[in-house]
Amino acid sequence: MADGAGVSRCECGAAAGPLGVCVDYFHAILAEEQSDPQMYRWHAPVVCVHLLQHPSQAHESYRDGQFRLLQFYLDKGLDALLRLTARQVARNNHRARSGYDMASLEAYAPLPQGESPRSFRATLCGLPFRDGSFTADGHPAYGRRIQAIAEATVESWRSIEG
Repeated sequence: MADGAGVSRCECGAAAGPLGVCVDYFHAILAEEQSDPQMYRWHAPVVCVHLLQHPSQAHESYRDGQFRLLQFYLDKGLDALLRLTARQVARNNHRARSGYDMASLEAYAPLPQGESPRSFRATLCGLPFRDGSFTADGHPAYGRRIQAIAEATVESWRSIEG
């Protein structure tokens, strides 16, 4: 977070919202997901967008996979992403010993090289939080907002290519 003229700004360029900067929203989302299995369906995109929009909080070796995973989600939809992540979790089981499989993501563009984007048209700070929840107006509306943030993340990363 950076401060400028009394306005708190996040690493992603977003102004702080009522809950604070994006990391505050991220932690609030993760906490709410724990008691809402329906909301948890968007866990992987939430984690990917947060880490791709805030590279100082991410491990560089995972960012390419996160970028490809977001593209997969936007291309194939949430149900396909849930199937893919369930397979990956099963493969990562210590008894399976097969490890992570990138084959499903090979068709998607790699993370562009160079400096991270400085701004995104949609961020976690922009999520409405009413009545103590991110899903006060329903899970479908929350899902559409997460998808819009995923689209903005991929769009900004692609804009630094070439």
